[in-house]
Amino acid sequence: MIQELYILLLGLLRKVPFLEPVAKPLTALAVIVGILLLAKVAHVVTKYIMSHWVMRLVSRTRTEWDDILARNKVFNGISHLVPLFIITSSCYFATPELERPLSELEPALAAQLSADYYFSLGPFLMKLARLYFVFTFVYIITTALNAANAIYQTTPYSIHRPIKGYIQLVQIMVYFLAAIVAIAILIGKDPTVLIAGLGALAAVLMLVFKDTILGFVASIQLSANEMVKIGDWIDMPSHRADGTVADITLTTVKVQNWDRTITTIPTYSLVSESFINWKGMEESQGRRIKRSIFIDMYSIRFCTPEMLEHFKKFEVIRDYVTNMQQEIEKYNKKKNISEEDVLTGRRQTNIGVFRKYLELHLKHNPRINASMTFIIRQLQPTEKGLPMEIYAFSKEKEWARYEALQNDIFDQIFAVIPEFGLKIFQSPAGNDMRTAFQQTQQAAWGFVDPAGPPPADLPGGSARPGTGSFRL
Repeated sequence: MIQELYILLLGLLRKVPFLEPVAKPLTALAVIVGILLLAKVAHVVTKYIMSHWVMRLVSRTRTEWDDILARNKVFNGISHLVPLFIITSSCYFATPELERPLSELEPALAAQLSADYYFSLGPFLMKLARLYFVFTFVYIITTALNAANAIYQTTPYSIHRPIKGYIQLVQIMVYFLAAIVAIAILIGKDPTVLIAGLGALAAVLMLVFKDTILGFVASIQLSANEMVKIGDWIDMPSHRADGTVADITLTTVKVQNWDRTITTIPTYSLVSESFINWKGMEESQGRRIKRSIFIDMYSIRFCTPEMLEHFKKFEVIRDYVTNMQQEIEKYNKKKNISEEDVLTGRRQTNIGVFRKYLELHLKHNPRINASMTFIIRQLQPTEKGLPMEIYAFSKEKEWARYEALQNDIFDQIFAVIPEFGLKIFQSPAGNDMRTAFQQTQQAAWGFVDPAGPPPADLPGGSARPGTGSFRL
């Protein structure tokens, strides 16, 4: 039909005297423009049908996968097939149908056909149509793969085994093969010949796609070993990442940090480097509390009878103090050890009673999981005092509640520790040094003069004539 239109239009233009020299190319151009306009109209109509009628039909179904196909514009790619069919079927409008090759025809007939037709236009237009088909095919496959990934993400096991990296790998392969086919169409060669010739470029391809290959292998390891998944809280100090995993692709993993920034980590770094995944804590029955307080070792002493009576006022340790004192008295009596023999006999200490208080107090806390590891222990003494470590597990795993529980525990500890005659170690500040000097003044001179200089016999001091006072 298009060929008949071409012959008709060619005859009409040749009847116009000033258009006769350019009738043939002008006719071919007009027909090509007409074919493209017809293909465009067909595409618009088909796209309208797909976007309205099909969408209306999709919205009435109960399944979700067809809605995902529509959102990923899979049907828009299908709408390109109609104009592609029109263009492909019209490519040879300026090429006559010959039973024999042009070179075997009579010279007069060949000259007449050459005057009316373009023998090379049809193959050229067919190349362009095939390229259009390749791009349409790539578009449909890409959108379909994206839709398949979106459909897979609606399943419950997609969190543990994401396939986005594999989808991206398939898409890269599709792009690569499409590029080879497009080049083969343009140069008129078999695509398999080009693929065979790529062996010489293997080293270059390995260099260009190094990150992609490493990311693909790493994504397989991450998925197979369930090392990380979307929604996991990971901590990777080497990349300044501390937050939840937002996305896992073929080459990168996006982590949304707690300060709302986004850190992008190469996928293979999660395999080659170490990172912390807090998934085990979130799936367990508790979150660990491991914190120490430093006791001033000069405040540790044996308990006096008055101190023991004072401890018995507190219900949480009353039974412990009473039972322990009875046990100690029975032991010392059996060994004939007097109460004054502190080197040989057994005695309760304020640090021991305090340690037992921490143990009983935390075990009675309903937000502490006492069924998990629970230890109150003394660590190696340091220049900062004696560390008393609390090692327990909180039932509160959410960050804010977990920190609030720790605050409540140590608020209580700091407030109650003077009841045991103990002191928290704290590095001396300027006010502590001033107080120490003033106490020295009071002991040595009997009065304090805050305005006076320190005496000469103190380090850095000088005596005030006629006075014994000093200041810091």
